Amino acid sequence: MDYSRPDLADRLAADYVTGTLRGAARRRFEALLPAHAALRDAERAWRDRLMPLAAAVAPVEPSAALWARIETRIHGAAPAPHAPESWWRQLAFWRGLSGLATAVALAFAVLLATPGPSQPPLIVVLSAAAPAAGSGSDTGAVVPASFVASISADGRAMVTRPLNNVSVQADRALELWSLPASGAPRSLGVIAADKATVVKRGSVLDGTTALAVTLEPPGGSPTGAPTGPVLYVGKLAL
Repeated sequence: MDYSRPDLADRLAADYVTGTLRGAARRRFEALLPAHAALRDAERAWRDRLMPLAAAVAPVEPSAALWARIETRIHGAAPAPHAPESWWRQLAFWRGLSGLATAVALAFAVLLATPGPSQPPLIVVLSAAAPAAGSGSDTGAVVPASFVASISADGRAMVTRPLNNVSVQADRALELWSLPASGAPRSLGVIAADKATVVKRGSVLDGTTALAVTLEPPGGSPTGAPTGPVLYVGKLAL
């Protein structure tokens, strides 16, 4: 394998720095670094590109109880009993940290989609839309789940991810739409119901006031306009 190829070196370095290169592949990459200048340069470039995002995350001071538990694990002493309210406070801390990690992961995905210096992405939450009056309940999807969309500051790319998996029948698909203040919706493409989707469609932010997801045939709407029910809607707060 020619590791001097810029595209290969960049792809491997991106996976390594963001932590998606694991196991034997990660160990092999680390062993190759000393002998391949292209890999070292690419790895350094990705670290320089992503470090500002980590610096933007506000530090969180661990509680005294958490430090005590860490010291207990290190030194092997018997753990001291904790009051129930302390346990709840620690649970709230880890829940908040999990939410922060999700937001950072979305921001990383946008940076990977649009390499280069970037401002913080715009986060849009798409909530389940209320069913239209008189519409049937059999839409082929479980509506209560919601999506989150992370849009790069320049509007050139977006990453969508369901907060919970959405069950969609095999003969249906989810399509994402840009909704302008006036005029017809603009299709941004079909998105996955159970994982992240990278959307690249010109400038996503141009004239967009809201995003919507509709249920469509496989491959998306055949007419270029929404044909199925609107499942999720989220407004942009610019």
